[in-house]
Amino acid sequence: MATLIYHMCRRAEWQAAERDGVYRGSSQDAADGFIHFSTAAEIEASAAKHRAGQRDLVLIAVEAATLGGALKWEAARGGVLFPHLYDALPLASVRWARELPLGDSGRHLFPALE
Repeated sequence: MATLIYHMCRRAEWQAAERDGVYRGSSQDAADGFIHFSTAAEIEASAAKHRAGQRDLVLIAVEAATLGGALKWEAARGGVLFPHLYDALPLASVRWARELPLGDSGRHLFPALE
């Protein structure tokens, strides 16, 4: 499986995580019972489906191997396996967090991903 997995959240949610030392997920994550992640191949489609037109987002890259058994790869859209974290995200597992701006087209502009 992929080394890095990705999550998008609102800037305010990420700032709270930095203050608290742990990320507990968005309100949608809380409703679903896990933190949603995507691979590099999935993240742009996830943004288009779940975060279309949203501003003030942060893209978080996480070392999947550091999450242990709390990370489950489960079938979602069309049976594709997506990583779901059934625990809070320790900030020590985060490789980087970057702004995720909207382009003129209304789609998010992603950095190069691994």
